[in-house]
Amino acid sequence: MALHRLPITPVTVVDAAIVIIPDGIFTHTFPAKTISYPPITVHKPPQLAFSSSFTPQFQAFSASSSNGDSEESSVQLSEPEPESEPELEPEPESNSGDADGIEVEVEKVSKNRRRIRSKVAIDASLQTVWGILTDYERLADIIPSLVVSQVLDKGENFARLLQIGQQNLAFGWKFSAKGVIDCYEQDFEVLPNGQRRDIDFKMIEGDFTIFEGKWSIEQYEPSGCVSGQQYDTTLLYTVEVEPKMWLPVQLVEGRISREIQMNLFSIREEARKLSDSNSSG
Repeated sequence: MALHRLPITPVTVVDAAIVIIPDGIFTHTFPAKTISYPPITVHKPPQLAFSSSFTPQFQAFSASSSNGDSEESSVQLSEPEPESEPELEPEPESNSGDADGIEVEVEKVSKNRRRIRSKVAIDASLQTVWGILTDYERLADIIPSLVVSQVLDKGENFARLLQIGQQNLAFGWKFSAKGVIDCYEQDFEVLPNGQRRDIDFKMIEGDFTIFEGKWSIEQYEPSGCVSGQQYDTTLLYTVEVEPKMWLPVQLVEGRISREIQMNLFSIREEARKLSDSNSSG
């Protein structure tokens, strides 16, 4: 009795659905699984993982025979040691600094979170500095690293801003950060020898898990001013930052500190110009 095999026609079943997987930075689109019948089994030998930086170490041992000829040498190949992941080298951190009269202090709150405090003395009135900080649409013209500062919503003592900052990195790379920030303008607070006014801010959407802090302007009686200085005003800036998981804070904390120094320097110079023009006018 003869056995006859029925012809088997491969059938491919394709689900036309599309799988979209966002990972927080990009959106990846994959076709759904393709199923072929009958299944075809293909044996693939296991792939050996070699590191490009691994250099095999050879040790040869030879034994001389009695007639002076060398016997065949045996070669031993030492196995490479498991490679550990390279550690990220953070930029040099300045826990405290005083560049051109601008003080910056970095505090490590947790592994990926930092609190940065800074201050600068400004020879201008509290009202002049306040006017610079609350002219939100013009901030991008004053602060070099701020390329966009747009008011999305404005209310009494409140503003919602879209801000985009950009910095040049090594090898021609640029670091850009975007966020929607809520600003709350506080009332005047009377001090024993002066007054203070704050702006609290918090990022509600953007490239940082946490980005919140405060601008504080303190003005005291001019009796404590140094020679030639008309106002005794101090601008303080405090911010707590925690980048998203894909961006270790060690890679950006140094640049954030330098950016804060530049921001305070720019605001101080703008306040001086306005104060001088008001005095001459």
